Amino acid sequence: MLAHRSAALAGALALALALTACGSSSDDADTAGGSGEKGGTRVFTADNGKVTIPARPERVVATGYAVPALIEGDAPLVGISSWQRGEPLLSDEDLATYKKLTKVAGESAAETNYEAIAEAEPDLIVLGVPTPVLGDIDMDRLKSIAPVVAVGPTVPSQWREVSRKHADAAGVLASHEADKAAYEAKAAELRKKYQGVLSGLEFGHIGAYGDTSKGTFQREFGGSWGTSVAQDVGAAYYGKVKKAGPGSQSVSEYPSVEELSDSLGEADAITYSVNPDGSVPESVKYAMESKLWKNLPAVKEGRTFPIAYTEAATYQDAMKTLDAIDTSFAPLLDR
Repeated sequence: MLAHRSAALAGALALALALTACGSSSDDADTAGGSGEKGGTRVFTADNGKVTIPARPERVVATGYAVPALIEGDAPLVGISSWQRGEPLLSDEDLATYKKLTKVAGESAAETNYEAIAEAEPDLIVLGVPTPVLGDIDMDRLKSIAPVVAVGPTVPSQWREVSRKHADAAGVLASHEADKAAYEAKAAELRKKYQGVLSGLEFGHIGAYGDTSKGTFQREFGGSWGTSVAQDVGAAYYGKVKKAGPGSQSVSEYPSVEELSDSLGEADAITYSVNPDGSVPESVKYAMESKLWKNLPAVKEGRTFPIAYTEAATYQDAMKTLDAIDTSFAPLLDR
């Protein structure tokens, strides 16, 4: 098994390197000034427009969603923001790297330490924050330090495209493509494994961001944090947000717990987010302890499935999510 996995990863890396060598590293990036030479530049299209960046960055600062993508890609990082939510998803080696890197920002964009970024002397700054959050950042001040590439998701499932752009900007696209190939191969294997038992089932999902103080739970639909990786395995999530809003509000909503039956009464099966150690978050437990929970058809049929690592933001992260889904769905094969 180990030899097979090593061979598969080697093949994926070789494919990624070949793809990278075949042309521009992204559909929206053009090279200029001799991209193959040290000191060359290229034009990169980001959320903040077209930015001239080093073709081969040597000192990179990363924040937000860019942090795991660039740590896992072995980018030349000299400073990062805090990324506590993703710590359980990092490998031991990557977690050690994360901990030793200088922190130049906190968990939110408003906690950006411009002096610390300047002291790191980056030649590229990659901001992994959604466009609406850019208003919390002094972009002119950052641009005076180094070229700034801002790329963030508008919906949770965009971690795929966003992480690719982060890797592309930082010059580690080959590593990203290898991770993508390995993930897609594993997802295809699981999709085939569970095709017979998932076909025809309509899923609902309870996310981890409900607010017990307000008496609400989080219902996630397709394309959200708790659902996007499971969809790659073949789980189909029905329904849509009643009143869609911007960003994640287009793929999740927050009904009151009294609306549990209305929200999930048509679900054949229910997945729900759990902590990395398998424990149930209070926000999810709140819904599951409701008297209405036990009367849901999916609960009566014993079709409720915990999913850990639902906050994956890279293909390496999502491999852990696939493992968690495989473990959770396995009992379906015994029915």
